[in-house]
Amino acid sequence: MAQTNGANGSSSSPSSPPPVGIYVPVPTFFTDSTSSSQAAPPLDLETQSAHSLFLARAGIRGLVVLGSTGEAIHITPSERSELLRSQRKALDDAGFKDRPIIAGTTAQSIPEALEQISVSKDAGAEYAMVLSPGYFASNVNQQGLIQWFETVADESVLPIMVYHYPGVTNGLYISPATFERLAAHPKIVGCKLSHGIIDDTTLIAANPKIDHDGFVVFTGLGQNLLPVLAIGGVGAIDGLAGCFPRVVVKLYDLFNSSLKKGVTSKELAEMRELQYQICEGEKVVARWGVVGMKEAIARIWQMGGAKGARLPLAGGFEDGEQEWKKWEPVFTGLKELEQSLEKQAK
Repeated sequence: MAQTNGANGSSSSPSSPPPVGIYVPVPTFFTDSTSSSQAAPPLDLETQSAHSLFLARAGIRGLVVLGSTGEAIHITPSERSELLRSQRKALDDAGFKDRPIIAGTTAQSIPEALEQISVSKDAGAEYAMVLSPGYFASNVNQQGLIQWFETVADESVLPIMVYHYPGVTNGLYISPATFERLAAHPKIVGCKLSHGIIDDTTLIAANPKIDHDGFVVFTGLGQNLLPVLAIGGVGAIDGLAGCFPRVVVKLYDLFNSSLKKGVTSKELAEMRELQYQICEGEKVVARWGVVGMKEAIARIWQMGGAKGARLPLAGGFEDGEQEWKKWEPVFTGLKELEQSLEKQAK
C-alpha cells in the first residue's frame, strides 16, 4: 500500500482494513413514538443491545452503527456517543470484544465529519464509514470528491471507509477511477458500495492497481452478495442480515469454504438457492428501507416496535397488516431457514 497521503504528501503508516465477512448496518431503536415525545423519542438502548447480541451470536463479523439504516441524520452528538458506547460495552461484556464497530459519518463539511469521527473513536468505534457529501451533487466533480475524502482521511483519528450510496446523496456518482486514487491513501481502508452497478464494483474489487490487502470492497446489497464475492468483494454490510443473520452468513461461508477446496455442483446450487431467498427478502429493504427492517425485526423476533422511529419515518408500514401480508410468506420461510441454521450450529 502507498505510504504517502495523496492530498498533501505527508507520510504515515497504513491502517488495516476491517476484518472480512458479513456486517449489519443496525437500525437505531427508539421507544414507541406513539407513547413518547413526537419530536425526539428517546433511544431504546435495552433493545439495541439485545439486537446487537442476537447478531453477534449468529456469526455477524461486526456492526455498523449510525449508518443510513441507523437513522444517523436523526441523532444528536450526545446520542451518538451514548449509542456507540453502549453497544461497545454490550459486545465486550458478552465476550465479543473481537467484533468491530464501524461508525457511520454523515456530515457535509469536513470539520463536522472530523468531529463525528472523533466522538466515535472516544465512544469505542474502530472505523468510520464516511458517506459521500451529496448536498451539491449536481456541481461536484471527481477531483473535488478526491480532495474531500483525502482531507478527511489526513486528519481522521480513525481509519475510514468510503460509503457510496447514491440513493441518499442526490444521485452523487463516484467513479471507479476515483476509488483507485482514494485506495492509495494509507488511512482509507475500504468502501461500502450501496448500488447495483456490478461493472463499477468489478472495476474496483478486481482492479490490479489497487492493493486489496489494504483496501477492501463490501457490497451494501445482500442481493448482490454472491456475484460481488465472485469478483473480489470481501463481504456485505447488509440490512436483511439484521433480521436473518445466519442466512446471509451461510452464503458467505459456503462461498469461501467452496473456494478453498473446489466448488461442487451441489454447493453451487445451494449458493444460488440461498442468494435467491436473500433476494426475495431484500425486496422489503429496497421498498421500505429502515421502516421495513424495523417492521420485520419487530414482527419476526419481537425486538423493538415498528413505530419506534423519528419523524418523518415514524409509523411503520402505511397499510399495516395489509402490507405485511405481501411479505409474510417470504419472511416466514426465511425465519424457518434461520432457525434451522441455528439448530445445526448447536
